[in-house]
Amino acid sequence: MQALPPEPPQAAIIVTGKALPEPKADRVYAVENIDRRQIEQSPSHELDQLLKDVPGVQLFRRSDTRSGHPTSQGVTLRALGGNASSRALLVLDGVPQTDPFGGWVNWPAYDASDLAGLRVVRGGGSVANGPGALAGTIEMTSRADAGVSGEIDGGSRQSIDAHGRVALITGSSVISLSGQGGRSDGFVPITERTRGPADKRAPYKQWSGRGRWVAPIGAVTELQANLSGFHDWRSRGTDFTANRTNGADASLRLVSRGRWQWSALVYWQWRNLQSSFANVSPGRTVATRVSLQDSVPSHGLGGSFELRPPMPSGIELRLGADGRRTSGETRELFSYVAGQPTRRRLAGGETWTSGAFAEATAEHGHVTLTGGARLDYWQVNDGHLFEKVIATDAVLRDDHDPKRHGWLPTARGGVIAPLGGGFSLRSAAYLGWRMATLNELFRPFRAGLDATAANPELDPEKLAGAETGIEYARGNIRLSLTGFYNRLKDAIANVTLGQGPGVFPGVGFVAAGGSYRQRQNVDAVKARGVEASVEWTNGPWSARAGASLTHARMQASGAAAFLDGLRPAQTPKFAGTLSFGWEREGKGAQLVLRRVGSQFEDDLNTRTLKGATTFDAYASWPLTRRLQLVARGENLANQLVMAAFNGDGSIERATPRTLWIGLGLR
Repeated sequence: MQALPPEPPQAAIIVTGKALPEPKADRVYAVENIDRRQIEQSPSHELDQLLKDVPGVQLFRRSDTRSGHPTSQGVTLRALGGNASSRALLVLDGVPQTDPFGGWVNWPAYDASDLAGLRVVRGGGSVANGPGALAGTIEMTSRADAGVSGEIDGGSRQSIDAHGRVALITGSSVISLSGQGGRSDGFVPITERTRGPADKRAPYKQWSGRGRWVAPIGAVTELQANLSGFHDWRSRGTDFTANRTNGADASLRLVSRGRWQWSALVYWQWRNLQSSFANVSPGRTVATRVSLQDSVPSHGLGGSFELRPPMPSGIELRLGADGRRTSGETRELFSYVAGQPTRRRLAGGETWTSGAFAEATAEHGHVTLTGGARLDYWQVNDGHLFEKVIATDAVLRDDHDPKRHGWLPTARGGVIAPLGGGFSLRSAAYLGWRMATLNELFRPFRAGLDATAANPELDPEKLAGAETGIEYARGNIRLSLTGFYNRLKDAIANVTLGQGPGVFPGVGFVAAGGSYRQRQNVDAVKARGVEASVEWTNGPWSARAGASLTHARMQASGAAAFLDGLRPAQTPKFAGTLSFGWEREGKGAQLVLRRVGSQFEDDLNTRTLKGATTFDAYASWPLTRRLQLVARGENLANQLVMAAFNGDGSIERATPRTLWIGLGLR
């Protein structure tokens, strides 16, 4: 009897946990990559601090996620003006990450040890990731490798920081669990020279956890399932300024890498903020509560689909559609008298965005050409602002705003061509837009003595821009120099309309020393500048440098005409980073020098936050094959980094010198 021929070997199925390959179009734009090595050797575990190394990236406040108010953690690029609502689009595995109600970023939700890397695409007009990328896109990618890793550190001011990740291969699947937690007694945010008896330390407690399952569905398709949650609690350094945010996310993504490449994603998000605000008496002797957001529930729900059909060699075509719904409401007590609230406020609504896109990229020899566009429908529903007197139930306001909607385009295109000798020239232009958040549209708020009224008539912000860059890559050195020009039309700004003491529409009484503002669309923000970066490696040694120099000005008329020609608030002219690294056989060291120029706290350019230079460091030493001794230092020279200039003359500082020592498992 003749033996049967052996069965052909089965092709190995490998899961990657990644999205579709990076689009060819991104070669044309100014892209910065942050890899695992940079994440592991960063002097800080906080992602917002790591992003400061990228030229052009700007956080709304200089305070980091451990000391700043969570609603001030917006991120933007290219000097488009400080705003608590992000003007850059942040995504994690394709899912938009800005808060559904306010547009800020909850940085404690992300564990750097669970990320494979970050990509920063500077310039507006993200085609495939949806609207919101006025200034650029920051893409975070989750790890999918197997193994066990972790780190626990003890630091200044009784601080503890712990991170851990376990990822197992079960059959052809990868299951990972990760978590992080941190706490600290905190520092006194107000500088010693300007503080008073009411000022105290600002402690914090944070944790987050995430589970991920990546499994093959057939030979070329895989399923990626994610479930995560986080908790962030902190105080702002006086009585009645504690706040906390809870959140949860879930997503499912199918990625197919066959001849017809495609990706399908659905996601759900939940956030709930509780935040208390205080007024500090003259001389900063006593803090009294002025408002309490006892609950701010919000939800995000959305999905996207992308198709890359087979095309002739050198051509890539991307087709797709996406949509996102956000809803939320602030429920707060305000107008406190003798420590008790006298009024109740409810404010919120719902927004929708949905659109379709197409982008084509062609390689002709060594030249790459790309162009893409999308068209989006936007809608604002159920806008409301309700206020009543608690004691009598008398209704003070019961505003219901009519539904608003419209269509807006997004587009981008560009070219990159070699010049020879390792040099290449690229140029691009783009259009982008951002919808006003529910917070900007419907919720008035207070910050210290200042009060800002909402504006339900805000139009979306719209950006047009262009850039040209030259790059050099040869051997172990890479250089990039980019010049850009952006014009942000209908920019949303907090416009000063009066000074206290007095009673003003939408906010009530403003005390002496405080300002009355309203969110308004100003004509435009114009920003032009240059960004430069260089990277060098030689064996175990590496060096990086990056800098941005920008000229940004407001263009305003009408009620905001006094802003015309002024620099946007929270926008420095210069920011730069210089770092040196060394790594060999488990040993490593990193030195980071950062410089940020002066900027204005307010739209009137009257409160100046001085420039500052900080010095950070990282070092690791192997104790065993997998166990390392780790040391980190932030702001080693204890430089005063001014984070806010309050109406009473007090100055808030960012994180002072912070030292860490711990053990890492690699």
